[in-house]
Amino acid sequence: MNDEIVLFDYWRSSASYRVRIALESLGLPYRRISVDLLAGEQRAPEHRARNPQGLVPALMIDGQTLTQSLAIIEYLSETRPQARFLPADALGRQRVRTLSCAIAMEIHAVCNTGVINHVLEITGGGEEVRVGWMKKFIGDGLAAVEALLDNPATGTFCHGQAPTMADFCLVPQVYNAERWGVDIADLSRVRRIAETCRALPAFQAARPETVKPA
Repeated sequence: MNDEIVLFDYWRSSASYRVRIALESLGLPYRRISVDLLAGEQRAPEHRARNPQGLVPALMIDGQTLTQSLAIIEYLSETRPQARFLPADALGRQRVRTLSCAIAMEIHAVCNTGVINHVLEITGGGEEVRVGWMKKFIGDGLAAVEALLDNPATGTFCHGQAPTMADFCLVPQVYNAERWGVDIADLSRVRRIAETCRALPAFQAARPETVKPA
């Protein structure tokens, strides 16, 4: 079995960003291969052979090719003893998954490149429509996450005193909010947790600007 870990990703992809944080948190060495979403490389037969959905990331690990960022993170949590990406208790795991899904399935799903490009195609809209769409769905979604974080289980991080899968999802979404000019000034919990995470080496190593092609 080839022991090399290979991540097929795009530097600005939120889903890829989540997986990079997880890999960096575990200290696992891996090689990145860029799949340029703007150039349409995700639709090439070579990449569809890795991921039939034509999405990133795809992770080659343990002799397998894995897709879907949350499923990858849970796999890493289950197969690497040092991983603590999900709490030990069932209720805690449910809460972390709720926070993760609120971002990955409710915000990111409607703001990815394929969705917004189709919206522009059927509406004939331009950049103003794109920005308005992003601001609405990212803003509304993060406001809901802020409300979910108003919970005794929230600690230094989204859940307790160590980063979990929920934090791996939150930081990339805050990055997107800043990129699109979303006003999150009133989301004090979201902003505090994101800033706390960003100070950690694993999150810094996974930043889009850190891995952006030269």
